Amino acid sequence: MTSALLIIDFQNAVFTEPAAYQADLVLERISGLIARARQAGMPVVYVQHDEASTIWEKGRNTWHFPAVIAPQPDDFVSAKQHSSAFQGGNFQTELAARGIDELYVCGYASEFCLDSTIRQAAALGFKTVVIEDAHTTRHRPHLDAPTITQHHNWVWREMGQIRVIPAAQLPF
Repeated sequence: MTSALLIIDFQNAVFTEPAAYQADLVLERISGLIARARQAGMPVVYVQHDEASTIWEKGRNTWHFPAVIAPQPDDFVSAKQHSSAFQGGNFQTELAARGIDELYVCGYASEFCLDSTIRQAAALGFKTVVIEDAHTTRHRPHLDAPTITQHHNWVWREMGQIRVIPAAQLPF
């Protein structure tokens, strides 16, 4: 079994006003997770959202990853235009080619791209672990960001085939 750290959409756009909830803290946590994964010899996989005419548009500064967590030359970076990393593109094929069957997931946004990708990964048979304190979102008109992340952590736990673990308790 090969595990990988999966970073979803934690691009500079996350810091555009209003910034995602606790964006700096989550960035610091993701940076630490990357260091731990690399030290353990674990692949680091990035998903990079690309949506024309938005802050997520390819080539804009907001499209890039923050320098402190920027991909290294050997990292797999998968572009996506949809909520799930598995929709369109070659994400699943590339994971299979690398023998990756377990994903430790973190990033942005809890209720959109993380949720879609996490559910699909589990449905496709990937061992799926959500890093409960390494994902975030923005406040929404009907719910604040902490409530959204707390709700999704609960939902994923209740699904059975998805584990939800704090960063400090990860095995790497």
